[in-house]
Amino acid sequence: MKLAVQLYTLREDYSNGEEFLEILEKVKEIGFDGVEFAGYAGLEPEVIKAKLDELGLVAVGCHMRIENYEGEKLEESIKLGKALGMKYMGVGGADHSTKEEVDKLVDVFSKANERGKDEGIKFYYHNHTEEFENEIDGKLIMDRIAEGAYLEIDTYWSYCGGADNYKYITEHKDDIILLHVKDGIDRHPMALGEGDNDLP
Repeated sequence: MKLAVQLYTLREDYSNGEEFLEILEKVKEIGFDGVEFAGYAGLEPEVIKAKLDELGLVAVGCHMRIENYEGEKLEESIKLGKALGMKYMGVGGADHSTKEEVDKLVDVFSKANERGKDEGIKFYYHNHTEEFENEIDGKLIMDRIAEGAYLEIDTYWSYCGGADNYKYITEHKDDIILLHVKDGIDRHPMALGEGDNDLP
């Protein structure tokens, strides 16, 4: 199992491209195998990829807005993903309070994943609590989104939303491509093992 860090966690530790590259060095020093991007600090993908290769880090995935996976923007995103060597590209969260919004998510992800087959890229969705608390069409919102998207389960937000993580991950193992392993207390993130999440 490879371990990566979501760089959103470190967003306050850099303010420019040079510092961003230094963050990648620190990530490697800590012992991570890869990173999940949440921005690129204004750097060209070729510069970032060269640094990843130098350090032996893998670009596990990214969080982008759902709009980046529609129409011409989808092609731009695929180009970016391939330049960084990504096999997975994701959405960190999106509007899903109405049936229309959920239907759109399913449609966008379905089309993106169909296109991604030709490029070796799978498109995924990262949950928060609401996707496990609410239903659309009599189904959990997360299950509806999974009709078009692969999944990245955020184990703390899913827990806060009422999910039995072990059961859900076991039952949806074919849809889940990444785990965002987190812990916390009263919806405030904590170090793993220090919160109230029942992690195996």
